[in-house]
Amino acid sequence: MLALTTGGALACPAGAATDVSFPTHCIPPAIAGLPPIDGTTTAKVTADNTSPKVGDTVTVTYTVVTPAANNPTDLALPADIMTPTGKVALGGAQTGSVTVTGPKKNDPVPGKGVFPSFSMTGTFTVTAPGAITLSPGDYNIHTSYILELDTPCTVTDPPAPVSETVTAADNPPANTRAISLGSASGSPGAAVAVSGSGFTAGAPVTLAGRSASAQTADTATVTADAQGRISGSLVVNDLTTTGVVAYEGGAWSPDLGAGPVAYVVIDDHPVPAGSQRVTTTVRAGTLSMSQAGDAVQLSAVQFGQGGASTGALQTVTVKDFRGGPAGWSLTGKVTDFSGPGAKIDAGRLSWTPACTTKPGSPSTCQAGSAGTVGASGATLASTPDGTATGGEFTADAQLSLDVPAFTPAGSYAGVLTLTLT
Repeated sequence: MLALTTGGALACPAGAATDVSFPTHCIPPAIAGLPPIDGTTTAKVTADNTSPKVGDTVTVTYTVVTPAANNPTDLALPADIMTPTGKVALGGAQTGSVTVTGPKKNDPVPGKGVFPSFSMTGTFTVTAPGAITLSPGDYNIHTSYILELDTPCTVTDPPAPVSETVTAADNPPANTRAISLGSASGSPGAAVAVSGSGFTAGAPVTLAGRSASAQTADTATVTADAQGRISGSLVVNDLTTTGVVAYEGGAWSPDLGAGPVAYVVIDDHPVPAGSQRVTTTVRAGTLSMSQAGDAVQLSAVQFGQGGASTGALQTVTVKDFRGGPAGWSLTGKVTDFSGPGAKIDAGRLSWTPACTTKPGSPSTCQAGSAGTVGASGATLASTPDGTATGGEFTADAQLSLDVPAFTPAGSYAGVLTLTLT
C-alpha cells in the first residue's frame, strides 16, 4: 500500500489529431436581439485509443479551438459559467454520432468578446472492424449567469472534415476450451482419462503429453461431439511428462488448445539387484511481494498553470516459489486524492508499468498496459499459467496525476493499494 501526494494543477495534454476548420451557423439567444452568426469553427477530435478491437470502448475528446460565436451581450461573463455539449460524427467502418459534454469551466469573457476554447468528452463502443473516421459536429454553448442562455452552432455542410481516424481490429471469440484429467499422476504406460468442453463440434482433437513447453511422443485423437465436448484417454509413457494438452489442428496453439493440466509420471519400476533408488523432496514455497517503500512524492505543479504531477512507484518485488502451473497477477487501485477542502478524482492517476524477470526464472513477467489506474484498478504486472512457473520479478511504474486547473493550493494525498493474486 503506497501513499501518493502532490500539490498544484495539471491540464490535460493536447491530442495529436488534426485541427480542422468548417463553416458554422450559430443562433444567439433571442434576448440578445442579434441575427444568426455564420462563421468558421476550428476544432479537433482526439481518441484515447486509435487501435482498438471490436467491443472496446473508445473515449473521444472534441475540442473547439476557436468557436464561431462570441458573447452575444455587452455584459461581461465571469469564469466557470459555460457548459458545452456537442456531437462527434462517426464515418467509414462505423457510422453514427457520439454525444460529448464538457465541464462548467471557462475563463472570463468580456462583453461581445470571443468565447474561449473548450473541450467535451464522450465514449462509443466499437462495433465493426476497419477505419472509423471522427469529425467534429454540432455544438451548443450554455451560459448560466443571471439568465440561462443557449447558443447552438450547427455544421453548415455536414459532415465537417475528418480530424482523427481510429483503425479497429476484429476481435476473435475468446478461447473457452478447457480440459480436466481423471488423475494427476500415474505409472509409465498408464492411461489417464481426459475430458473437455468448448471445442468445435465434430472437430478432431489431439491429446498430447507435454514436457515443459515441448510436446512428447505420447498422443491420441478424439472427436468433439455436437456440444463441443470431448472424452478419451491418453497413454503416458514419457518419464519427463509435466502436463497434458488438447488442441484442434495440426499443432498446439493457444487459440485452439486447452491446458496444459499438470500430470506426473511416477517411475515405479522395480530397482535392479545391487541398485538403490535415491529420492528427494522439493517443498513448494509461497507467492509473496515486498516493496521498497510506502510513500511516493509526486512533483509539484504551479497553481493555475498546466503541468503533470509525476513520480515513480516504489519498486515491488514478487517472489513465486509455489511450483505448479499457476501464474500470478499484481493489480493496483487508488483512492481519491484529498486536500484542503477539495478532492482530485482517483481516475486522474495513470501509470506506465514496467517489469523485469530475474535470470533463470521459469516464468517471464509481463508489464500491464499504460493507462488509468483509478478506483476500479488496473494491472501492474503478471505472469501466465504454464507447465513450469515461478521465479523472482520486480515491477515499477511511472506515475502521472492529472490535477484540474485552479485546484486549491495545498497538499493532496491518496492511497494506492497493490494486490497480488
